[in-house]
Amino acid sequence: METVAVLGERPLIQGFALAGGLLLVADTPDQAREQWERLPAGVRVVVLTPAAAAALSMAREAPDAPMTVVMP
Repeated sequence: METVAVLGERPLIQGFALAGGLLLVADTPDQAREQWERLPAGVRVVVLTPAAAAALSMAREAPDAPMTVVMP
């Protein structure tokens, strides 16, 4: 089953749980990188907070990376 994950700071991502998003809390850049490395199989889209996107700039561009969307 394909899944949408939401990665970033807890206050910014909590609401996505109501829509069925898989919440991956990352309050620091290191936590963002750790969560990215442990993405479950089946995650096809990852919604990122701006801070998480900055921490993952290079990883997001890997050929096998899931599609990412950055919150405004």
